[in-house]
Amino acid sequence: MYAQKRVRIVENLLDLSKIGRGRVQLRWVSAAEGQIFANYIKELSGGLAELGPFDASRFALELSAVESVLNSPRVRWLAGIDRQVTERGNVYNEKVDSAEFDRLLRSVCESEYENALILEVLRTGPQSVREISAKTGLGIYNVSQRLVDVEKWGPVELHGYDGSTPKFIRTDA
Repeated sequence: MYAQKRVRIVENLLDLSKIGRGRVQLRWVSAAEGQIFANYIKELSGGLAELGPFDASRFALELSAVESVLNSPRVRWLAGIDRQVTERGNVYNEKVDSAEFDRLLRSVCESEYENALILEVLRTGPQSVREISAKTGLGIYNVSQRLVDVEKWGPVELHGYDGSTPKFIRTDA
């Protein structure tokens, strides 16, 4: 169950990053099911061939952000607590609807991914909201909102101004 949840998280992150979920799959195959395994490998190879070669250097920023999200304590905690709160219940014996929990997890992954993109861009030095937006592909308003969130927990701060344009810097880089 935990592996399935992690793969769904990776699939969602690959969709967010525009890499595409088709590059990762999980199948359960017994060692006694050699032909099924062979068929699966043929199917997977064919699907990957249709997608074409993957140029990791073209997606360096996105892959760094995906890795950050997968190592995020918030996402790891949510992935680990899934069964507890959806099947057994929380400390008040209340169960969370599985679909609602999945929506929450997707939402958290999306915000963590966008925060990670911004933090990765800020590794290169002070940036304005417009510069961050151009490098991440996130909208200016979204970058502005995310910067406020990230500033709250500390790794970003206002570095100064270029004329009247504020520049932000990553403080933990």
